[in-house]
Amino acid sequence: MLDAAIKTQLKAYLERLREPIELVATLDASDKSGEMRAMLDEIDALSDKVSVRYDGNDARRPSFSVGRPGEAARIRFAGLPLGHEFTSLVLALLQVGGHPPKADPAAIEQARALTGTFRFETYISLSCHNCPDVVQALNLLAVLNPGITHTMIDGALFKDEVEREKIMAVPTVLLNGQPFGQGRTSFEEVLARLDAGLVEREARKIADKAPFDVLIVGGGPAGAAAAIYAARKGIRTGLVADRFGGQVLDTMAIENFISVKSTEGPRLVAGLEQHVRDYDVDIMNLQRAESLAVGADGLTEIGLASGASLRSRSVIISTGARWRKMDVPGEEAYAGRGVAYCPHCDGPLFKGKRVAVVGGGNSGVEAAIDLAGIVGHVTLLARNDVRADAVLQKRLASLPNVEVITHTRIREVVGNGDKVTGLAYADQTSGEMRTLAVEGVFVQIGLLPNTDWLKGSVDLSAHGEIEVDARGQTSLPGVFAAGDCTTVPFKQIVIAMGEGAKASLAAFEHLIRSPLPA
Repeated sequence: MLDAAIKTQLKAYLERLREPIELVATLDASDKSGEMRAMLDEIDALSDKVSVRYDGNDARRPSFSVGRPGEAARIRFAGLPLGHEFTSLVLALLQVGGHPPKADPAAIEQARALTGTFRFETYISLSCHNCPDVVQALNLLAVLNPGITHTMIDGALFKDEVEREKIMAVPTVLLNGQPFGQGRTSFEEVLARLDAGLVEREARKIADKAPFDVLIVGGGPAGAAAAIYAARKGIRTGLVADRFGGQVLDTMAIENFISVKSTEGPRLVAGLEQHVRDYDVDIMNLQRAESLAVGADGLTEIGLASGASLRSRSVIISTGARWRKMDVPGEEAYAGRGVAYCPHCDGPLFKGKRVAVVGGGNSGVEAAIDLAGIVGHVTLLARNDVRADAVLQKRLASLPNVEVITHTRIREVVGNGDKVTGLAYADQTSGEMRTLAVEGVFVQIGLLPNTDWLKGSVDLSAHGEIEVDARGQTSLPGVFAAGDCTTVPFKQIVIAMGEGAKASLAAFEHLIRSPLPA
């Protein structure tokens, strides 16, 4: 079941177990149950601290729990945690076995202090690169707090349950049987939602912070590079972000990051965060900026959604961009119920079905190619001609279950109240209105800069991008910007990092030429 290299690596990990762990499986006569038994037997053979039983009575088959002998298990995997979820299994084994988790000590104590009963269930697909973060966050909460349980459910394996619960996007999390959230969620984000007083406490701590020399707003590649370059100058550096990693967290394959042949967004973000933390940078995550103003003392003030504010002698804005939406009737109503933005994550839920991809650029064509191997039929709708790279267009044309319709204007996402049933569009050549019968709509039409909060503060382009000069300077002295939120052309990770470094060096040069505040 597990190849020799993986077993060798897993055996080394299991040597870190401090306490014995017990895996209890509930199986049936299916092939998947046979695969699960084989996998659990192989894990059992790798450590004398691991034992396996096959007398479980869980309603989901196949499934298995991870716990300590003589205690009620609080972590369960309904399905085989392979693919992206294998790391979730390894971490569950280690953490249940007493290996200390890599998490902020204060957050760990907050998790342990939670009171109440929380029964989490997460529906995932094994191809989803966002799902493991959610599974691992909820598993860790279950390890830390006896009032919390968590079950990972492979949606492709438990199709009847997915249909009954109307799950059309992953990861989807239920709490005590009720919807809790969709999409990537970190340990800290879940904790903030469960601990009602956490946001207020964090706001009080932020409000008490002394002014920074450089404050970076945004935690993507540009922000991380800016923070590292600033901290290396020995100046007081802060980084405040709505979500550290930004859009890169939602990126699957990265094959154009120089010197790294291939990686994935979450892995790259983990490396970025560790690199930033190696320096003296005050990281304030899960804090959304809402305003920017210059005070009478010359310090720039950043107001946060929590009500707190931060002050700094210079600021670097690196808030990145987000997926552009179609802004048509039905899109918001059916988000997560047929309207999706990640083909890697949600594609397996549409196996054998008819779907549409909206977008004629590289991302749209790549999505159509990926989905063609999973769904029954893909219709790609482009506003003008398809403009993707020639190699992608050639690959798309070779697929028998893909149709391309150009010169369209999307008018409405059609549904029956529960889920998507069609997509209405206008033929821009004839003016005729048409409706395409589909069960899923994947939107891939580019990016919007995260700069709405800056209107009236700094100069923005007609597209909402922050206007910057060759040094990253904005229209406001002492305020710089870098990355996808700016007018710099070509939105690429490697370019954002370089722009972040440049803006940081420019901010430092600004500081050494500016008088200290009184």
